[in-house]
Amino acid sequence: MAENSPRSLQDPPGSAPDENEFPFGYPTSICEDVPGQKFLCSNCNNILKKALQTLCGHRYCSACLTWIVRNNKNAICQKCKEEDPNTLGEESLLAEERAFGDAAINKEISELRVHCVTLGCSWSGIMKDFEEHQSLCEYALIPCHTGCGHVVMRRKLADHLENGCANNVTVCQQCQCSLASSECQSHSTSSSNKDGCCFSEVGCAFRGSKEKIQEHENSAVGAHMLLLLQHMRQLQGTLCSKGFSPRPELNLKSAGKSICHLQIPAGLQLSRDPEMDCFPGSSSVPEDESVLQQLVREKVISELENKLHVFENIVAVLNKEVESSNLEILAFRRQSELDQNIIRGLELKIAELHRCLTQKDAGLSSLHKSLLFSEQASYDGIFLWKITEVARKLQDSVTGRTVSLYSPAFYTAKYGYKVCLRVYLNGDGTGKGTHMSLFFVVMKGDYDALLPWPFRHKVTFMLLDQNNREHIIDAFRPDLTSASFQRPVNDMNVASGCPMFLPLAKLQSPKHAYVREDTLFLKCIIETN
Repeated sequence: MAENSPRSLQDPPGSAPDENEFPFGYPTSICEDVPGQKFLCSNCNNILKKALQTLCGHRYCSACLTWIVRNNKNAICQKCKEEDPNTLGEESLLAEERAFGDAAINKEISELRVHCVTLGCSWSGIMKDFEEHQSLCEYALIPCHTGCGHVVMRRKLADHLENGCANNVTVCQQCQCSLASSECQSHSTSSSNKDGCCFSEVGCAFRGSKEKIQEHENSAVGAHMLLLLQHMRQLQGTLCSKGFSPRPELNLKSAGKSICHLQIPAGLQLSRDPEMDCFPGSSSVPEDESVLQQLVREKVISELENKLHVFENIVAVLNKEVESSNLEILAFRRQSELDQNIIRGLELKIAELHRCLTQKDAGLSSLHKSLLFSEQASYDGIFLWKITEVARKLQDSVTGRTVSLYSPAFYTAKYGYKVCLRVYLNGDGTGKGTHMSLFFVVMKGDYDALLPWPFRHKVTFMLLDQNNREHIIDAFRPDLTSASFQRPVNDMNVASGCPMFLPLAKLQSPKHAYVREDTLFLKCIIETN
């Protein structure tokens, strides 16, 4: 039926769903056509169920959003994190009260063509009828409601209850006890073997084991005496009709008075026998019955009044406890609302502090770069560039990963031209793959408006031999018509210089010390006279 829930997400909030309820979104497999991205939940990636739209514009199932907020402190929209983690704002904070129902998308989803994915079921229709079908699908697997632990098809539930359910209870017609369906036949056989009460001949219908019969006879003495009294009246009536006189010692009046002292079940009524009128003194029998019944009623009423008084006391105590509990719950709810408001306020403050920290980190990074630049900058037109990890950087240049390197900027004077060097360790243009190329770059400076243009100073390049024997030196004067030496419009002009500054074979030759300990030094001298 339903696809697995995401994870991250474990059980949905609230009570567990029934067998046909999807706790998060609907699985995409039920759709006739592949659903568009706008129909999918940003959390479970299933079709939205009761879609909510957050302030950041992303959509979530109602249950998904509730689950995320309950289980994640300061929950942030996952889609926002994926799209651009550097621009997270307050609108990316998730909260149920900050989301609203998306009626438009819910309407579109309700019209999607879907089908039942339960094996054997051929139903198809639209999404708004899907849940109703799920609750009626004959092929759906459902747990037996008796709690026997079996899971069966809905269409086979009746057969299971009749033939296989261990918890399906019926009532025995003979002894009125509750039985599982599988026990009925064996019980019917065993009940036929049970003994009857010894007063069965005078009308008692109780049957059971010897222990049960003994318990019954001890507790039902009064009822048995009344049955005997009625049976004796019937016998007297029979004798009277046949002309026999009753024996003097057979006194029903005294028997009735003795029975009055016994415990008689409430509601038991004695019926008057018309045939008793044929005996002498029989006119007193109805009076005895009336006295007996009155005593029984008074005893029952007294017991009921005592129980009623006890119940009234219990109800009064329970009412006080309920009232006290209601007050505690109300106070707890108020405190909870206050706590939630405080928490939301703190979350907003934390988000604001986080943004401030991010801005300060960016400012510190910029200051660090400026400080580093200030430490490395030269203001006399002479710059020495130390390049480390030459082997790795040369390999990066060969593979195209990092084709060229820029030096830090330096100046011809304190308020002079701003320039830098650009080196291609594997060469560029005519020197690519055979030579190291070295270029000069004019950059946009803070004082360009006060300087003469084009740039016309002689530039000298040097690759220093670390043995101080044979330095590589090349120099050039700027082409005043070249755009490379005009006043920069962008951050830097097109580089100009020596594409064939040094053969790579000579750079790597062991006869020279241009590279030592994986480090080389380039020097640039700008004539400022």
